Amino acid sequence: MAVLHARRRLVNAVALTLSGCATALGLLFLAWILWVTLKNGIGALDLKLFTKITAYADQGGLANAIIGSLIMDLIALAICAPVGILAGTFLAEYASRSKLGATIRFLNDILLSAPSIVLGLFVYVIVVLPMSNLTHGAVSFSGLAGAIALALIGLPVIVRTTDEMLQLVPGTLREAALSLGIPQWKLTVQVLMRAATSGIVTGVLLALARLAGETAPLLFTAFGNNFMVANPLDKMASIPTAIYQYTNDPNPALHTIAWAGALLITLFVLALSLTTRLLFSRRKVSHD
Repeated sequence: MAVLHARRRLVNAVALTLSGCATALGLLFLAWILWVTLKNGIGALDLKLFTKITAYADQGGLANAIIGSLIMDLIALAICAPVGILAGTFLAEYASRSKLGATIRFLNDILLSAPSIVLGLFVYVIVVLPMSNLTHGAVSFSGLAGAIALALIGLPVIVRTTDEMLQLVPGTLREAALSLGIPQWKLTVQVLMRAATSGIVTGVLLALARLAGETAPLLFTAFGNNFMVANPLDKMASIPTAIYQYTNDPNPALHTIAWAGALLITLFVLALSLTTRLLFSRRKVSHD
């Protein structure tokens, strides 16, 4: 018995040591990436970065790219968030154990793991090319096409998160509500959705964080623009495409602006994470 106990303690110590080493290695690379991004991008974080557009070469900024990214991300979120939440609710509450639900989950997982460039090509074929035919052959890249591609990327994230968060709601809560004669739709909207609000909002913010850094689908849809454009039906700049454009330029000054763009995206994702944690910690305290 003592030998077995010593063996279990040894195995536990080895497992904890390996887990700690893996965690430290991951944090090391994360800190390294953040440090390199900060070191190379902090020098270009000035007023010019937010007031000048990318057409000014080495004296330019990212004003049009910032506006374009905000427009396309918000349009994409407006498309994928309602659809994703409704689809996740259907899977969790109406098709949780049916073959239809299993099929939808399987297809959603495929879409979740699909390369973003494939989704960009898909939107290019179904949106950009048909619009090009309406404009007599001119390729109709647009911010709207870019937003649709981003929506396809964010949709499976929201569906999966909503589905899982609603399944985590205790079954006793459903039984208690139904025993009081509450209809299923009212149970879903007024009880279950409220109980899973924090998880659903987290999924939406995770999808937004992923959309902020996507480059490949925008190259086939929004394409990019060196000038300030607010019309989503025109070619539209974005921070990821501006980073791609500047890093391929031999001018070192443009490389610094590209690093600044990468730093902006990193800070944006960090701000989303911190805001989410702050809001939900306050919500938890108020409920307690």
